[in-house]
Amino acid sequence: MKRFSEFADKNDGPLKGEKVKIKDVLDKELIFLDFSVKNSKFSKNKSGKYLTIQFQEKEDGALLVIFTGSDVLIDQFEKYREHLPFKANLKNVEKYYTLQ
Repeated sequence: MKRFSEFADKNDGPLKGEKVKIKDVLDKELIFLDFSVKNSKFSKNKSGKYLTIQFQEKEDGALLVIFTGSDVLIDQFEKYREHLPFKANLKNVEKYYTLQ
């Protein structure tokens, strides 16, 4: 009989890190490490999903996470998943968040 640890995806749990507000890390170059997209009961965005992003402000820095319902960020992270980890700036452009 197999053990659960032999077949379970190690990334099934929540992303580790201290929760910070997205406004506190805008316009800073960040190192994005991982993300997850899940269905939301409360989201008012078009997709009905929310994004959890794990990142660091500097190499060997503390792990941090932010939560957002930004469909633009969800699309960007899903599109560029294979490039993780990568550096980028989080920007607030008019009424949405984006990577630059």
